[in-house]
Amino acid sequence: MYRKITHVFNWLVICLLFAGSVSAQSQNGSVSGTVKTSDGNSAAYVSVGLKNTGKSTHTDEKGSFTIKNVNAGSYVLKVSAVGVSSQEQKISVIAGETVKIDFSIAESSSKLDEVAVNGYKTPNKKPVNLGKIAIAPRDLPQSVQIIGEKVIADQQVNSLGDVMKNINGVALGANRGSVGENFYARGYSLGANNVLKNGARTSIGGSPEASTLESVEVLKGSAALLYGGVSGGAVVNMVTKKPKFEYGGEVSMRVGSYNQYKPIVDLYGPVSKKIAFRVISTYESADSYRDVVKTKRFYINPSLLYKISDKTELLVQGDYLKSDFTPDFGIGTIGNKISPLGRNAFINTNWAYNKTNTATAQANLDHKFNDNWKLNAIFSMQSYNRNYFSTERPAADAQGIWNRALTRSKTREFSYNEQINLTGKFNTGEIAHTLLVGVDADQSSIETGAYTNPNSLTAGTTRYYDQVSLLDFNTFNKPSNFNVPETTLLTNTDAPVFRMGGFAQDLIELSHQFKVLAGIRWTFQKTPTTTINTVATGAETKGTAIDKIDKAFSPKVGLIYQPIKTTSIYASYSNNFTSNTGVDIATNAPMAPSIIDQYEAGVKNDFLGGRLSANLTYYKIKNNKFAQTALADATKREFSGSTESDGLEIDISGRLVEGLNFIAGYSYNYMRYKSTLAVTGIVEGERLVGTTKNTANGTLFYTFGDGILQGLKFGASAFYTGDRNGGRNTTKNNSSTGIIPLNSFTTFDFSAGYSWKKVSLLAKVANITNELNYFVHENYSVNPIPPRQFVTTLSYKF
Repeated sequence: MYRKITHVFNWLVICLLFAGSVSAQSQNGSVSGTVKTSDGNSAAYVSVGLKNTGKSTHTDEKGSFTIKNVNAGSYVLKVSAVGVSSQEQKISVIAGETVKIDFSIAESSSKLDEVAVNGYKTPNKKPVNLGKIAIAPRDLPQSVQIIGEKVIADQQVNSLGDVMKNINGVALGANRGSVGENFYARGYSLGANNVLKNGARTSIGGSPEASTLESVEVLKGSAALLYGGVSGGAVVNMVTKKPKFEYGGEVSMRVGSYNQYKPIVDLYGPVSKKIAFRVISTYESADSYRDVVKTKRFYINPSLLYKISDKTELLVQGDYLKSDFTPDFGIGTIGNKISPLGRNAFINTNWAYNKTNTATAQANLDHKFNDNWKLNAIFSMQSYNRNYFSTERPAADAQGIWNRALTRSKTREFSYNEQINLTGKFNTGEIAHTLLVGVDADQSSIETGAYTNPNSLTAGTTRYYDQVSLLDFNTFNKPSNFNVPETTLLTNTDAPVFRMGGFAQDLIELSHQFKVLAGIRWTFQKTPTTTINTVATGAETKGTAIDKIDKAFSPKVGLIYQPIKTTSIYASYSNNFTSNTGVDIATNAPMAPSIIDQYEAGVKNDFLGGRLSANLTYYKIKNNKFAQTALADATKREFSGSTESDGLEIDISGRLVEGLNFIAGYSYNYMRYKSTLAVTGIVEGERLVGTTKNTANGTLFYTFGDGILQGLKFGASAFYTGDRNGGRNTTKNNSSTGIIPLNSFTTFDFSAGYSWKKVSLLAKVANITNELNYFVHENYSVNPIPPRQFVTTLSYKF
């Protein structure tokens, strides 16, 4: 009886409390409205709050907001976003009523995108150009990471490599002679086919200019379904800044350690009601912490946007980069160990040069048939020229003696890319579909010039330029070091490649919780035999190899389960192929491609209303058709091995409070040989040279939005690179030079800046602790990481 009375009493109390709450809420009001930009568009994800009350919210994608349960009275409503002039308006809230109020902020929608949206909107909801269709990353059964313009500006990045340090699972690898950038993802080297600019393949030989980047998108894992013959590690897309229908721009001056000077000009505006332009240009001159090494670069990027109609627009853009950089193989090795030379020691000839010219042009046509169907067509072409003369392979013997040899080369590369993509949304009964169908083709031709041998000395069958000791720099001070040998162009060898393919992909929404992404691609690749032109006579001859043709199907299927709107759980399978060189000993025909299987599972989460995103990914990549030199005939090859790559990746990003932006990540990768030839193969289980076991990164920036400190900015970054293997992987018969183990290292950067009206100043100290470590390409190119450095950018926006 007592228990029954107690239960009745408890229910009575709950009902009274509920009634009181309802009564109290009926005495309160609410505030709602919309916020628009100066050009009439919705102002999404800006902060709206009542001053001194703690009540605030953010506008949604349509610019709408609502603040509920507000006590009756007078308030000041404030609309603000980092980098945007805040606005205030007095309002009166009446009990039981909703106050309607609309704002129009001074900034345009494009300006708001630059300063606010990119720093707030959860990346799991922001479609990427890499996907060729407007599918949010949370609906993709694959890991995606985007580095936006805000991070690029805050970190004052100067190269694509600076951006890629923020992508976990992608590690900077050693590059031969420091004349470019080389990346590894999930154990695989990202070659020329894996780096895109605005969706089209591009060369990164001259190190792409970062001042034009709006964002960098990385689709991790296999992207063969969409892009054909790419490696299984990742695809990187550089998205450049576009024209705007409003006058504006920015001029800035960047200065840094070792005489770095880099003025940057960015101008945009309308030509007419339907045509807008943008021009970005830079010039850079810099010395280096490495003696003798210098950089000179000039870059220009013009673009035009033509709104042909309400449904059709054409974007035409081009750029030109002239980049001259001193070839630098670092400090070399002595007896297959890193030499004891100082960080600054330069062991190339003083006159060595690497001169590149890169020109691209692209036309991008978008047409909307209606709200559900859209057509996109892209045509691009690129010319890349490289003129190179330098010493090579500084690998000295155990006594430090190095027979320096010279290499003279000239390369010209032309490439064309065409693609058409049709996207559409439709239903079959209760099932929703997001369809993507596309065809693409690209052609490339690499012309390589062969010169007379510039090396006049001989050691056995090896020719070299001079002999020096890496342990005695007095041996470098000889007259021959300052003489540039005469060379004559003998032949030009043309090596063309043709690719084409078609694909279909469908995102099938079975329900709000269950989705399936499935697709398949067919790719055709032809590598004709080379053509050799003799310069002196003009005669043409064909190479000894026969035309090589690769054909492959690349399927992909993924299951997505979203138990709640903020969580996506997925598992997927995909594969890609890699072309192999040589002749198959079993068929006496060109080697078939290797088919690489990839399995991936992950969880994508948004917390705190989208202010925090945390994604977890696990993958396994298997190549069971690894091509190796044939055991029975060293002139041929055979499929007799396998490799495997396992890994884990964690992405974290967000803005927990107004003005505080951060990104962080961690990755683990174990890429090794699973089976190799019994005698001459590489030892199983040994981590592949060039791959990095662990990487981690973290960046945090805070900008004061109010008070006397308004406009003040502080930031810090940390980048961790784990243990690596340099040198060459160990063979079972010890025929290789062997591994050069490399320890882990961490660098820390600190930034501080201030913005006042249209002027901003941002300074950074990089590698504060002056950490010393190395990137090692094979057993000779040993490049020390940069020491402590300073960089400052002064900007004026108009």
